[in-house]
Amino acid sequence: MTNTKTFDIAVIGGGAAGCMAAIRAGQLNKDVVLVERNDSIGKKILITGKGRCNLTNLADEDAFIEKFGNRGEFLRTAFHSFSNEDLIAFFRSIGLETKAERQGRVFPATDKARSVIDALNKALADTGVKVIYNTRITKISRGGAVFKLTSDDGAEIAAKKIVISTGGVSYKVTGSTGDGFRMAESLGHKIAPLKPGLVPLTTKEAWIKELQGLALENIKVTFECGKKKIISDVGELMFTHFGVSGPLVLDMSARVMALLEEGKEVRLLIDLKPGLRHEQLESKLLHKFKVKGNIVSKNLMKDLLPQRLIERFLKYCEIRQETKTNQITQDQRRAMVDALKCFPLTISGSLPIEEAMVTGGGVSIKEINPRTMESRISPGIYFAGEMIEGEAASGGYNLQQAFSTGYLAGEKAAECVK
Repeated sequence: MTNTKTFDIAVIGGGAAGCMAAIRAGQLNKDVVLVERNDSIGKKILITGKGRCNLTNLADEDAFIEKFGNRGEFLRTAFHSFSNEDLIAFFRSIGLETKAERQGRVFPATDKARSVIDALNKALADTGVKVIYNTRITKISRGGAVFKLTSDDGAEIAAKKIVISTGGVSYKVTGSTGDGFRMAESLGHKIAPLKPGLVPLTTKEAWIKELQGLALENIKVTFECGKKKIISDVGELMFTHFGVSGPLVLDMSARVMALLEEGKEVRLLIDLKPGLRHEQLESKLLHKFKVKGNIVSKNLMKDLLPQRLIERFLKYCEIRQETKTNQITQDQRRAMVDALKCFPLTISGSLPIEEAMVTGGGVSIKEINPRTMESRISPGIYFAGEMIEGEAASGGYNLQQAFSTGYLAGEKAAECVK
């Protein structure tokens, strides 16, 4: 049914960015409507951080900007306007305490993403935002000083300013199907090519499925393509039935995919013992060989590697599992040391963009005013969250970007309403 009133601001999309845009505009006493295609807000929030919701990070502003690479400077005003400290204080003000964990990652104290949704719902209600559910906006048109939003069933909503925050195209089950990009294009915007960000990678080695579900902790990885190398910090990797995932892989996946696009082979080299140098490992193995010369090789490796990895590791080193330690040759021992420091796999690609945690690409930052998040192409239209090109590593940075750009868009849109 067509809504006859004209709202000050209409926000399309009830994710982190859209909720914050609506809340901020509501705080400034504007008449705000939030239009969500699902039957509740924050569908994607519920699945972030393995259901715990990694809200933000304790890193400073410069570190946040660095995480977004060459698009980071565009976000400086947004991060300054609504920082990680501001976000933590905001949630505390509506009854949700947070806690910090390793690498500065911030989670709700409840360890439940649902608590974040409940807090946002409270804030929307407290600021008088009207929320319309189960409505998919597919068209934006302008009539003088007022925009008209049209849904897929023909319903219409009028508003003076519009914030588009419909997310990217990853995790379509949450409602992120690219509607916002199509609307932006219809308004004259250019969309930077959409690519998967924070996405698991596939490998050529079919035997990888034998290790499905195995996690390797406190390791380092290097992605190698010709003379180019991408080297990780110490962290965690997870084997899957199709390849590799886990924080180390996800954080480096966008750069790895860029190398693959050059048409060259990318090797993944796993350092299983980053705390030990080659010579230290060799000395350690020599000692084991002397002390445990009569045990078989598969038992020798039990305190060096996870049980499920041992068979594949020894096969790579061309050592039979039942070979006794005192029968292992010098060349085989050196092969074991090399494999502990450089266990190789071959990357063949990634899962599709729909399986990525975030969408790379989006509305070009050249066409958005970084001080307001307003369109330079279509005044009165604002963008927030994953609609904007650029993504960061995992750790709370992308969600903070959504909250910060949403806050700035909502505030500036409200200030411009006459």
